[in-house]
Amino acid sequence: MKKEKQLKLVLWDLDGTLINTIEDLGAAVNHALQKRSLPLHGLDEYTRMVGHGVRNLVTQALPAALQADETLIDSVLADFRAYYCAHIDDYTRPYPGMPELLTRLQARGIKMAVASNKFQEGTEQLVGKFFPDIDFVAVLGNRPGYPLKPSPEIVQDVLSRAGLAPEEAVMVGDSPTDMQTAANGGIAAIAVTWGYRSAAQLSGNRTVNSLEELQEALECSLSPLGEQ
Repeated sequence: MKKEKQLKLVLWDLDGTLINTIEDLGAAVNHALQKRSLPLHGLDEYTRMVGHGVRNLVTQALPAALQADETLIDSVLADFRAYYCAHIDDYTRPYPGMPELLTRLQARGIKMAVASNKFQEGTEQLVGKFFPDIDFVAVLGNRPGYPLKPSPEIVQDVLSRAGLAPEEAVMVGDSPTDMQTAANGGIAAIAVTWGYRSAAQLSGNRTVNSLEELQEALECSLSPLGEQ
């Protein structure tokens, strides 16, 4: 059997994969809506809205009749960002055991990057707070002039910075968007089921249901396959 390249790089989604951010995101959107006496939403509703950037999030949170009002969206987004950046870690925490897993992978020489649709400032702030000891190859969020996932551009950017081939990388995420990003970028993918999408929504992908399963899946890829 032809030898395969071993895993050398993990691209991590952020929200719903590395950290649970939904309470702070929901609180920030509700703050902006409440200022305008607009209907608020519960966490279950916000769980279905996240994953496609904060502009899309606040747009979906508005009443349908107002979702084409770009001036209003700009205003709500500004209030959301101001509140969110000030309260970004009121409730947000890494999923249990995640910092330790990243530390173990780094000790084994695995390069890592964050590839998120969260706005860049928020992405950097959260990664810096919760994973300060991880030397990420790149921490990439939604940046002006760059497309959101599932565009493969973020994968290509990370691979270029790491100096690695697609066969040496895997993306770990909690959404179909992450899985499509990996497919578009020509890399393998693992879907986690503890995030903001159900197992049914992730069907058809390689999935793991716990951090232990994820660790096993990654560690099984750390050595190249020999002849069988």
